[in-house]
Amino acid sequence: MKAPVSALVLALLLSTATTTSLAATSVSCPELAKAVQAGSCPTEEELLFTFNGYCSDNARIYGKGAEVCTSYASYRKLKNIVLWEMPGTDFQAYISCDLPGERFKERKPSAIAVSKQGKMTRLACSYDEGVTFTYRTHAECRIENAEACKTDAAACKASCE
Repeated sequence: MKAPVSALVLALLLSTATTTSLAATSVSCPELAKAVQAGSCPTEEELLFTFNGYCSDNARIYGKGAEVCTSYASYRKLKNIVLWEMPGTDFQAYISCDLPGERFKERKPSAIAVSKQGKMTRLACSYDEGVTFTYRTHAECRIENAEACKTDAAACKASCE
């Protein structure tokens, strides 16, 4: 008895999907020159408004924002950020709006780290001035050569499977 053609096609597709998902993927730290801003920076008026709401007396009663609310400057430093993305990848970062986009785009990666957050793996690529682009995946990742990454941007990569 012959199997229907659709059953054979389905079996072939499933076996192909299974074997391709087991292959390791090399993930390199992104070149910041390609980064794009995905949102807009908050205005000074928005920051003042949210500072007054977040750091009000009621917020402090519930233990929120003790260190952030010591001054408007501290609050502004934490909240004056915008999301940046790397086109064609899953890397994202929140960058200070006080750091001009063209200024941080010249940076090369200087460190790479892998950590687990529940079932997610977090691959973090660090650059100067506190810029960190993060890639999150369900795959297991391991860094190929963290020491070499300090001096060679091309070595800042991980293998994920």
